[in-house]
Amino acid sequence: MSKRIKFSSVFAVLLALSLVLSACNFGSNSGSDDGQTLNLIELQEPPSLDSAKATDAVSFTVLDNVMEGLYRADGKDQPVLAMAAGEPKVSEDQKTWTFTLRDAKWSDGKPVTAKDFEYAWKRVLDPKTASEYVQMMYVLENGEEYNKGQAKPEDVGVKAVDDKTLEVKLKVAIPYFKALLTFPTFLPQRQDIVEKFGDKYALEAKNMVFNGAFVLSDWKHEKSFQYKKNDQYWDKGKVKLSTVNVNIVKDNAQAINLYETGKTDFTFLGAEFLDKYKNSKEKFVIEESSVWYLEFNQREKDFFKNSKIRKAFSLAVDRQKMIDSVLKNGSTLPEGFVHSAIYATPDKKYRDIVKYEFPFDPAQAKQLLAEGLKEIGMDKAPTVELLTDDTTRAKRQAEFLKEQFRVNLGVDVQIASVTFKERLERGKSGKFDIVMGGWSADYNDPLTYLTIMKSDESYNRGKWTNEEFDKLVRAATVNENYEERLEQLKQAEKILMDDTGVAMLYYRNQMGLKKDYVKNWPWRVIGAQYSLKEVSIEGKK
Repeated sequence: MSKRIKFSSVFAVLLALSLVLSACNFGSNSGSDDGQTLNLIELQEPPSLDSAKATDAVSFTVLDNVMEGLYRADGKDQPVLAMAAGEPKVSEDQKTWTFTLRDAKWSDGKPVTAKDFEYAWKRVLDPKTASEYVQMMYVLENGEEYNKGQAKPEDVGVKAVDDKTLEVKLKVAIPYFKALLTFPTFLPQRQDIVEKFGDKYALEAKNMVFNGAFVLSDWKHEKSFQYKKNDQYWDKGKVKLSTVNVNIVKDNAQAINLYETGKTDFTFLGAEFLDKYKNSKEKFVIEESSVWYLEFNQREKDFFKNSKIRKAFSLAVDRQKMIDSVLKNGSTLPEGFVHSAIYATPDKKYRDIVKYEFPFDPAQAKQLLAEGLKEIGMDKAPTVELLTDDTTRAKRQAEFLKEQFRVNLGVDVQIASVTFKERLERGKSGKFDIVMGGWSADYNDPLTYLTIMKSDESYNRGKWTNEEFDKLVRAATVNENYEERLEQLKQAEKILMDDTGVAMLYYRNQMGLKKDYVKNWPWRVIGAQYSLKEVSIEGKK
């Protein structure tokens, strides 16, 4: 046996031992176990739990479990009554909605009032808040005008008539308003708590109050967070779990070790472990509405302002190979920027009406790159930085893309793997050349995707711009003629795809492992990933 083999064997033993030791400390914040303690894994730290500022799926899932709006989404993505005591009174023109709130309390015992909704929604619209989701509130009468300094707060179409009555006035009637109200941006907030903690609001568990099924009782940043059953919750009789320990684990091997040693009841299943678990009854597909793509920084650099160069990068990626050899998680080829789960009409999905293909063509990719370089007066492509997350899964994808661009374009790519929070911040500030990102549906309508690519939208990280696209999306947002609206949506998406405003990669699904004693756990396709409200532990030995 060579010295190299001996060293590798010793290293493997030490690595395994370190994983076991880390597993022994896993979930140490769980406290006493009454049989209803659930241990989970999350891949990332929630960057912000301020519902007026949160932008990511991790934060949204946490908020969905500790807070409730007028409606909440059930396990089939349908809106069900939450803080609203019953269905609202809706005017004949469908623009005025009057809600009566149920008797509900915050976690400190104070009542949830209509004023908590009025305050929270207007805080989102307040320009000082700088909410990236502010355009969701533009559905309110004078919402956009207030956000742009053209109206006063009292002009906005949300008003607490009294403690139990909330009046909402819309700019136009929209078919998905109930679904919109399940989204975290529409959650209530307590003015006294927000003002008490100021810039530190929602940065720690102790700096918040909650009106959902659970409270956030412990938060060790970049390590773990913990839910406890909320004894003040109006529907606490349906909440079975007493404690949920969520540990942040970015390494796939460590996550699997923790699952196998019984230190966690759930983990995401990385591609390298799929063969091992291919026949496991504990494996399941996590279906999503998540579209993944590359955005090119077009702020100042001429290189990615050229549409031929963007198209070249798109043609250089073998998406099917990426899905089959890297992801291995049930992800599928993209058919456009709007996910295939989204409906265009109540009975027909948008992707059944129009589909796109994204071919792999290295020869044409090289030709377009050469043409694009000539147009901008460059002899050779510069070294390009690809910004991505620091998880095992993200690193594997980045390495695949780096090699695709080297072989099929002759372009040198450097990978910048950073924390989830840093990736979001760098994307927002434009500190990247290419960023790999994704978007999941906030509500069931094509606009949930197309809106983010408007030139004035903060989630348009690369700052791709097209005046006709902007015009069409704005028109579709307020058009009450749904046949015309559908045509506007189709035309807008075609512009985005034809110009390679983004380079589509795949529609993501994920694979997970879940112990069979974890029951009644719905995962959602739209909005926050999952709800723990009715989850229970049954038959655990």
